Amino acid sequence: MNNSKLNLAQVTTNQMLGLMLLAYAFSFAIRMIWVFQFQDNPASLWNNELMINTNDGYFFASGAQQALDGLHMENPRVFGIWDYGVIFFTTLFVKITPFSLETVILYMPAVISSLVVIPMILIARLYKQTLWGFFAALLGSIAWSYYNRTMTGYYDTDMFSAMAPMFILFFLLKSTIDFNLRSALYAGIAIIIYPFLYDQGQAIVYAIGIIYGAYMLWFHRDDNVTYASLILIFIALMPIGLEKPMSYLVHFVLLFGAYFVLKTKNIEQKELMIGTGVAFVLFLFLGDVFGLIWTKVVSYTVKGTEEGTLHFYAVNQTVREAGRIPFETFANRTSGSIFGVLVALAGYVVLVIRRPAFILALPLIGIGIFSLWGGLRFTVYAVPVAAMSAVYLFFVLAENIQDIKAKYVFIVVATGLMIYPNITHIIGYRVPTVLNKAEVQDLVKLDEIADSKDYTLSWWDYGYPIWYYSDTSTLIDGGKHNNDNFIISKIMQTPSQELAANLSRLAVETYVDSNYSIVANKLFENKNPNTLLSELKSDEFVLPKKTRDVYLYLPFRMMRILPTVGVFGNLNLKTGKRERNVHFYPSAPLNQNGAKVILQNGIVFDTSKGEIDIGGKNKKVQRFDVATLGKDGMPKVKSQLMHMDGDFCVVFLQSYGQMVVMDKETYNSTYVQMFMLGKYDKKLFELVVSSPYSKIYKVKK
Repeated sequence: MNNSKLNLAQVTTNQMLGLMLLAYAFSFAIRMIWVFQFQDNPASLWNNELMINTNDGYFFASGAQQALDGLHMENPRVFGIWDYGVIFFTTLFVKITPFSLETVILYMPAVISSLVVIPMILIARLYKQTLWGFFAALLGSIAWSYYNRTMTGYYDTDMFSAMAPMFILFFLLKSTIDFNLRSALYAGIAIIIYPFLYDQGQAIVYAIGIIYGAYMLWFHRDDNVTYASLILIFIALMPIGLEKPMSYLVHFVLLFGAYFVLKTKNIEQKELMIGTGVAFVLFLFLGDVFGLIWTKVVSYTVKGTEEGTLHFYAVNQTVREAGRIPFETFANRTSGSIFGVLVALAGYVVLVIRRPAFILALPLIGIGIFSLWGGLRFTVYAVPVAAMSAVYLFFVLAENIQDIKAKYVFIVVATGLMIYPNITHIIGYRVPTVLNKAEVQDLVKLDEIADSKDYTLSWWDYGYPIWYYSDTSTLIDGGKHNNDNFIISKIMQTPSQELAANLSRLAVETYVDSNYSIVANKLFENKNPNTLLSELKSDEFVLPKKTRDVYLYLPFRMMRILPTVGVFGNLNLKTGKRERNVHFYPSAPLNQNGAKVILQNGIVFDTSKGEIDIGGKNKKVQRFDVATLGKDGMPKVKSQLMHMDGDFCVVFLQSYGQMVVMDKETYNSTYVQMFMLGKYDKKLFELVVSSPYSKIYKVKK
């Protein structure tokens, strides 16, 4: 062996498997840090298990509940085991293992996502540099962005986001080396399975497939296996427009049928070229390839929505994941530091120069770079390839070191320096559970009261947990936050409880009667929205026949996002302009100087003069309320009128240690009156659940 280079062909298969196991154990163990940090906190436990830490997880968990226990049968938004791989595998694991659903959804992200080490090591093995893959796997499996979206408790399809494409990449790279049609078959199988595991990344797989075709035609256009392989890949890429699981069955039949024909028949190259062209055109047409890619780009760069002549506020204008990010954030998320990502980018260039087939990974690197414009979520795709690129550069640099031990020391230290900032991040990344135990108890109480066909109206952040714990449906949720955000926002911020009750009933009955169409579009179709909203304030408004109960869920945690919630309903739909300036500033008292209370956000409230100093301007306070929670969870309110002509109100939530400064219109809103102050019209609403964490009201209409 030439000691000037690291020729690692001597790593046996058993040793490789050992390295895989070691890398997997490392990845899983790092993900246990969060468990050790939270496992002794009773507020984070439910059914003797830690709860998950991502809202979207309850969407998939509800699907598993439906498959396992027959829940949510009336909920049109709950999907089944053939719609999402995560639901399928969750259901399977619960059935074949002794673990509860809560345990499976908690640990499944760590179990699945850590599998990314396998394709990373296998790819390096293709080039007889298994240790390159091993060191890269240590880094890539726990790098910042990948960890954030696959940590223990982050129960979501993201556990497949980067792991599954790496398997596809491995088989495609393998086919460029061994020129065995079976490698292309395996790649095709992985491609067909991919949308079942992670449908959001379909555009990336399309791009990888197209680049694979270009690469094979550029470097291997004279080889018959090239065209046979491309036929299989393009068949795998083209979607089958049938119901699941039939579409998967038909797709596999087509793929294996084509493989059998290509493997057993002696087909001329000209015919193979024609077949490749036909398969490619069908793939472009059936997959709407360019339309899909363009739609993905537009959805993360274009803001605002319109429906006919109406103007609604777009949710991507408020979602941090869909906004531009600075280069430092991109660097940290991808490789742990600016230095790390620069090393990775340089390493990728060197990798492609030395191993041209790695141009197939360009879409994964490219979508990571697109995160600078598209938002945080795209960084995760680039992590494994970035890790492989960085470590590959270390191996290239190590070729200049003569002593073999010094080579390994250099690689270990360099990789360790890349891993260190990611470990530091993980230790400090103490993400809380979505809900605490007391909040879950409130939703379980609702489950005991409500029927499965009933609806619970709240902001979309809480939609999936409401499904999971209360077995009721919602109007908006984490995946359905369209124009109907206007409806919920208007219910939460209107000063008319009559409007809140009427709109709640009208929206739900319209939603069900219209076969679950977008309610806002139906309600305002051929109507002036301002006129309809005005009519809904009347107790004489004629409502549809009641077919189910409707509940309003008003959680304490919504207080911190109330200004964002208000944005969606504070619109004149005809013009798209906001109706008024909303002021809502929750904060904690910092200190008191005589009659002046100084809040942490800098606002000063002079209780003797009844004035607030906000932004250097004095404003009169109309009303000052002090609310203290009683044993029943209902606030006892002492109210003081300060200035009849005041434009602001102050509410001191004594039990929460929070003082809220707001405009008087917001003070009279549904949320403030019914949650913060416990004031509601008993002819319109019935309080069914009350705790310091939430108030749940049944709509009587």
